[in-house]
Amino acid sequence: MTRPRFTPVIEALPSTVPFLAPEAIVRQTGIPMRARLGANESGFGPSPRVTAAIAQAASGVWTYGDPENHDLRTALAAKLGRGIDEISIGEGIDSLQGLICRLFIEPGDRVVTSLGAYPTFNYHVAAQGGALVTVPYRDDREDLEALADETKKAPTRIVYLANPDNPMGTWWQSQAIEAFVDAVSAKTLVVLDEAYGETAPTGTMPPTSFIRPNLLRLRTFSKAYGLAGLRVGYCLGDPGIIAGFDRIRNHFGVNKIGQIAALAALDDTAYLQEVLDAIARARRTIESFSSELGLLAIPSATNFVAIDCGQDAAYAQAVLDGLAARGVFVRKPSAPVLARTIRMSVGPEAELEIAHQALAETIRALERR
Repeated sequence: MTRPRFTPVIEALPSTVPFLAPEAIVRQTGIPMRARLGANESGFGPSPRVTAAIAQAASGVWTYGDPENHDLRTALAAKLGRGIDEISIGEGIDSLQGLICRLFIEPGDRVVTSLGAYPTFNYHVAAQGGALVTVPYRDDREDLEALADETKKAPTRIVYLANPDNPMGTWWQSQAIEAFVDAVSAKTLVVLDEAYGETAPTGTMPPTSFIRPNLLRLRTFSKAYGLAGLRVGYCLGDPGIIAGFDRIRNHFGVNKIGQIAALAALDDTAYLQEVLDAIARARRTIESFSSELGLLAIPSATNFVAIDCGQDAAYAQAVLDGLAARGVFVRKPSAPVLARTIRMSVGPEAELEIAHQALAETIRALERR
């Protein structure tokens, strides 16, 4: 039976789900999940002010949210010391990445990223027919010099960089990021993903005054603020580029509860600091039990830790499978070199203890093979 055809670009793409969800793992294996430490969510949850605001607003969900996201943009502008016209709100960074690719990429346009970097961006590039060019990591960090050099080899529409990085958790100081942006041609858009900026050391993110006509900075409420399930992110940039989002975005895409929750989260700075302290403690816990088991935790500026399993990608996959069989959900990179690691999100002490015991049992079982 015939059907209407997709566009040629979409017809050529495989049907792919980039992330195997923990719910899918439970459905497939029937193994109850004891520790959810794979999606880089905040196991510490949102501020109590957020849950109270959601409860109070629940009866009003029959109305649409503000399509201009005015209150949230105004609050962000005040916090960041920027103009409201320099901020656009979206359904998480993933959605904003998709809008960026729709705004800037035509079939065949060249896009540069790191080999093994956050994969959702790559799927958006593919959906627009972009030609993706990848640069290997160097010393478990995205290679700023090589990325900048690659953009100069041929006309490049976009270069993508995350700081701090996912999946390795490594980071560059702000001076290096600023130098990288200024080294890229003004005709190339720099997409700087700062999803984990709140969890990074002081001096990692450039000041909010660092705005360039060819720079878009992406941030989210999914990580440190604990609102992953509500899908709220934002983009900071030059007003001329930010205005482009209004041409194509889903104006009612950011739901009313999400807007209210993000406002409440932004207002509770004391709780945010409590979570950041808990994240730092949890990273130290993961580093400690990894070392105890003969593994190397890579220093992290995020809410997860990449753990070097000390052998090849097949061994790291066996570690991942062993944890899954014991009800512990984590993920791992698949790119060459990075694939020797697993990636464990931070979480409450009880879940980390479960992960510790499961990892110890897994390592012992693999040693007996």
